[in-house]
Amino acid sequence: MRDTRESRLLLILLVAVAFALITVDIKGGESSPLGGARRAAAGVLGPVERGAATLVDPVADTVRAFRDAAGNNGRTDQLTRENTELRQKLASSDMATGRTKQLDDLLRTAGAGGYTVKAAQVIAIGPAQGFSWTITIDAGSDDGLARDMTVINGQGLVGRITTVAPTTATVLLASDPGFSAGTRLEGTGEIGFASGGGTSPMKVSLLNGKAQVKAGDRLVTFGSQSGRPFVPGVPVGKVVEVEATPGQLTKTVMVEPFVQFTRLDLVGVVVVPPRSDPRDGVLPPAPAQGQAPAAPTQAPATPAAPPAKPTGGN
Repeated sequence: MRDTRESRLLLILLVAVAFALITVDIKGGESSPLGGARRAAAGVLGPVERGAATLVDPVADTVRAFRDAAGNNGRTDQLTRENTELRQKLASSDMATGRTKQLDDLLRTAGAGGYTVKAAQVIAIGPAQGFSWTITIDAGSDDGLARDMTVINGQGLVGRITTVAPTTATVLLASDPGFSAGTRLEGTGEIGFASGGGTSPMKVSLLNGKAQVKAGDRLVTFGSQSGRPFVPGVPVGKVVEVEATPGQLTKTVMVEPFVQFTRLDLVGVVVVPPRSDPRDGVLPPAPAQGQAPAAPTQAPATPAAPPAKPTGGN
């Protein structure tokens, strides 16, 4: 249409008519004379709108999915961080609980034997000297430790100190093949000498070849003069096998140590030996036949030095 005076007048007229129709439709409400036309238009345009919505909705859903995914990824990352922090807290709590129990067991053993101990933490495991089975602890000469002191934990004999530095010390484990200690058989008091077996049981040679011994019998340390390198009465292990040695002057038994050498963490160095030999008093009550071993007897602990401040490591 050409832009003329007549066309402009027609456009103004059409706009005026449109406003008039809108006014009539609004005032008429549901009874508006234009309601039929509006319904007819809706009937024609409705399917077109639904079809357009069907085509557009997947696109909109995809956009919403990407938007929600971004938000979910953020929440997932946050939950992952929170779970990691929670696991770390639980691990720390479990470790603290485990060490508290280890300390309680250590003090109970020390109390039962009358040992005064210096608690220390294992900070390294390995062949610190040659190819021996050793551990390094975070206490040394500054803490009153010296060579050939007995090392124990809540279960029994760990080993003896071989080298001392101002703040650390090296302990030769009772599992080392070169380790040797005097033992006493529970009840009968038969004396023998134990040697480490590495990952195998310890081997104990009883001096009496006719000694009555059987699987399940337990042994403790015999003790040394002035308590060094071994104080008496420390639990060593239980007999798991008796070798047949007819006609021999000695009898050989295989002994499973009470201490789990691959799980050492908190240990105690005996800095003052007991006033008297505790004999079998540090061992827990012997279990009745067919029953599980009983827990160690509770006994007042000899005052012990507080644990040395950890310096790292295990």
